[in-house]
Amino acid sequence: MQAPEVSRTAGPLQGRSVVITRAIPQAGALASLLEEAGAEVLAFPTIEIVDPEDWAPVDEAVRHLDVYSWLVLTSRNAVERFFVRVYAAGKDARHLAGLRVAAVGPATAEACVAHGIQPDFVPEEHVAEGVVGGLRARGVGSDTRVLVPRALEARELLPEQLRDLGAIVDVVPVYRNVPGRGDPAVLERLRAGTVDVVTFTSSSTVRNFVRLTQGVDLGRVTVASIGPVTSKTARELGLEVAIEPEDYTIPGLVSAIIAYYREDPRHATGQARTD
Repeated sequence: MQAPEVSRTAGPLQGRSVVITRAIPQAGALASLLEEAGAEVLAFPTIEIVDPEDWAPVDEAVRHLDVYSWLVLTSRNAVERFFVRVYAAGKDARHLAGLRVAAVGPATAEACVAHGIQPDFVPEEHVAEGVVGGLRARGVGSDTRVLVPRALEARELLPEQLRDLGAIVDVVPVYRNVPGRGDPAVLERLRAGTVDVVTFTSSSTVRNFVRLTQGVDLGRVTVASIGPVTSKTARELGLEVAIEPEDYTIPGLVSAIIAYYREDPRHATGQARTD
């Protein structure tokens, strides 16, 4: 995906410009859905996904998968990076046969299936609180061993609440989010006020976007957040969140943006600025 890039497809977002702040390798699905809806998609990567500084904790966990009762995967990135080390150890999905797997959200579950794993539990609410409640209902409690491969930088709520249930939780970093550099051309568009929507899919994208756009007046930009945790971070950093889907997924985010403009085409957009 190049930035900026104008879509030629007609659709409900025709004439709207939408910024994606995800890392480039993870932006494809969101970009495709927005382009299918007719939007001009502008890539402004605020994060990059890199390896952890040390694979040893992950490799140790992979060597001893048999001691765990549950494997909790919180993102597609976590799935992909975890299986890199599973394969590097000469193992595959068969070596997870004794584990029950929780996948936080349909995209994460889809990534698991691609590696031969059918998740045992996918919470309806795709946040830590939904995971903990579901695992408690499925018997996770005193001395249950739980493995959580995830980003180095992540909320501690999930492991803390699992430990409150009495579980023994091993958190192993399988990747790091480091600040991205954005894109100078998109930054100029933001300064000029010719961007309609900025999308955020995690708290780290919000924090890094605010850092990269320091001094830019964002008052004319509509903020679209994937869910309440990300929205909370945005509001704490002074951004007004106008769009948040009920379904905290990439398709849900795109549907919410489309609904926002269908409900009132005069929302602060390029069209409104020419009236």
